[in-house]
Amino acid sequence: MASRLERINRFLDGVHRNRREIVTPEGVALEVEIANHGERLTAFVIDLFFWLMTTLFLVLAFALAVREHVNGAVAATIMLFVAFLVRNLYFIHFELTTQGSTPGKRIVGLKVIDCDGGALTPAAIVARNLTREVETFMPLGLYLSLPAAGAGAWAQLAYLGWIGLVSALPLFNRDHRRAGDLIGGTIVIATPKRRLLAELGEERARYAFSRRQLETYGAFELQVLEEVLRRPPSGDTSRILDEVCNKIGRKIGWEEAIPHADSRAFLTAFYSAERAHLEREQLFGVFREDKTSAPRRE
Repeated sequence: MASRLERINRFLDGVHRNRREIVTPEGVALEVEIANHGERLTAFVIDLFFWLMTTLFLVLAFALAVREHVNGAVAATIMLFVAFLVRNLYFIHFELTTQGSTPGKRIVGLKVIDCDGGALTPAAIVARNLTREVETFMPLGLYLSLPAAGAGAWAQLAYLGWIGLVSALPLFNRDHRRAGDLIGGTIVIATPKRRLLAELGEERARYAFSRRQLETYGAFELQVLEEVLRRPPSGDTSRILDEVCNKIGRKIGWEEAIPHADSRAFLTAFYSAERAHLEREQLFGVFREDKTSAPRRE
């Protein structure tokens, strides 16, 4: 049976996020959310942009410094070596110094951890990032050099197949691990920024709700609303807030129009009032699972 949190995630996003329980060496069980393919691809593209900009800056600086002292072939070789160093040091440096997060991962809300719950070791970070050369950059570089070398179509297909097969590896395991993760013994998890329940409950309520309005929903809907309010700010979150606000307003018979700018304030006030109402009911032994079930005594 799906857990309540899984029900909430499917209700909000229409997707199921894989979850995994990791037991640390100290014997503590931790439940983590596995990063999905879209999140990992987005983080990689962001990191790729930062890496390209850094590499371009260094290459231009080098070209201007030695343009009259080094011939073209030597300069090209040095530039390729610099690009290789920057590419690998970029990922290794940030994952070593920021506990498994590159700038792209931090923006998306991802983190690299040891798959067995232990400390993320330098050896694991180096292994998972150097493997990316064999996974992506080496076959991509060879593929791009084929036209200049006069290679045939079969060679091009072979390198494309290499990239495609290795890149598809995360699709065939439930933890979405690429080859570098398998070799380094790591997994990438999602770490969304969330606000504490106390912060949600302490916001100043600008709206008052009657008992009849608060009896419309149950514990499940309250948790759904909590997850909505915890979502990080984005255009998609703003749209969801408006939709949920309008839906709740119609359901409870709220007569006043709620401006777009006040959607979060209205939902926060309703969350605080609904939570207080359900907690009061539980003090008297009355519990309501969701809006479709009748209150029951425990």
